[in-house]
Amino acid sequence: MGCRAALPWLRGGCSGRGGPLGAAGLRGSSRPGGALPEPTLSDLLQSSVGEQEEPREQEEQQARRPRRCPREGTVLLFPGQGSQFVGMCRGLQRYPAVRDMFRLAEKVLGYDLLSLCLQGPRDALDRTQHCQPAVFVASLAAVEKLNHRQPEVVEHCVATAGYSVGEFAALVFAGAMSFAEALYAVKVRAEAMQRAAEAVPSGMLSVLGRPEANYRFACLEARRHCEALGIQNPVCTVSNYLFPDSRVIAGHLQALEFLQENAHKYYFTRTKMLPVSGAFHTRLMEPAVEPLAEVLKSIEIQKPLLCVYSNVDGKKYMHSKHIQKLLVKQVVSPVLWEQTMHSMYQRKQGTEFPYTYEVGPGNQLGAILRKCNLKAWKQYKHVDPLEDEEEEET
Repeated sequence: MGCRAALPWLRGGCSGRGGPLGAAGLRGSSRPGGALPEPTLSDLLQSSVGEQEEPREQEEQQARRPRRCPREGTVLLFPGQGSQFVGMCRGLQRYPAVRDMFRLAEKVLGYDLLSLCLQGPRDALDRTQHCQPAVFVASLAAVEKLNHRQPEVVEHCVATAGYSVGEFAALVFAGAMSFAEALYAVKVRAEAMQRAAEAVPSGMLSVLGRPEANYRFACLEARRHCEALGIQNPVCTVSNYLFPDSRVIAGHLQALEFLQENAHKYYFTRTKMLPVSGAFHTRLMEPAVEPLAEVLKSIEIQKPLLCVYSNVDGKKYMHSKHIQKLLVKQVVSPVLWEQTMHSMYQRKQGTEFPYTYEVGPGNQLGAILRKCNLKAWKQYKHVDPLEDEEEEET
């Protein structure tokens, strides 16, 4: 039956493991005057599941594919926060599943996400509480675009990974979580991280270093500088491993300013403050841990139908409890993206690399892949969450 039988989230549009999502299946669709009701978690999750659910065994049987040579298998990468842009998802509403995604997103989030994606304003879209759900939905909308253009790419996918919040989209694609449940978890995560970011003046610093750069020592001296300023328990640590000689350091703003002023001492060739509101993937995000842990306990998580790699350790998820545990840990742990790329593309010498598709806004993951593995990058393509003007007219 092709890719829609292979991957359950596609079979039901955005509805996850249930049947097709239709307007009649959305509970409490309107109020007098057109105002949307405030849905409960139970309402939202029930609205995303059709009346007839296929047994898990049948889904797994459908997901089994004959062994393929590496070049026939594909890899999908899902971007994270910071890749969003005003105008994304333009033209993709012509796909019914994408329209369903945004209808349900409005009910889950309580605001018009599609309008925010298409029209902005940019400062609102860039806020953590908004951009994480936006990137999540836009990335899955890009998958639907890819599914219509090249269904064999989706059908032949053997592995996937997502950068930070992109990991939720990867898990939905792999059948581990339903769209509605994952989006609700992303909503809670984004809002909790926004609050944590606002509690302490902090940020993130992109660093390109020479081979002799010692990031740990630099962070240690930056923390000592903060202690001398009277800051208790200062934070300054590597929060993202991007590619060889490239890191993101996050922590108190005073620590990051110290590193910029003393970049030459630590063999940093380039530093740049990132336009984010806080020190993500450090212990300054600890206030966001409990809210996310609670919502993940309340939703259904199943073993993925294909390989999904975790940001926390760069290894494959093994089972549902493993996913639940590491998604929580990810909030306060560094993103091991460089290590994840090595794990995903490790193979015997002479073995061909799979085709890789970055699905979602931006092409930063492709740029990183080029630095991590040039041979794998040669089979890379980007699927933008936009429809070409010619196709829109058609």
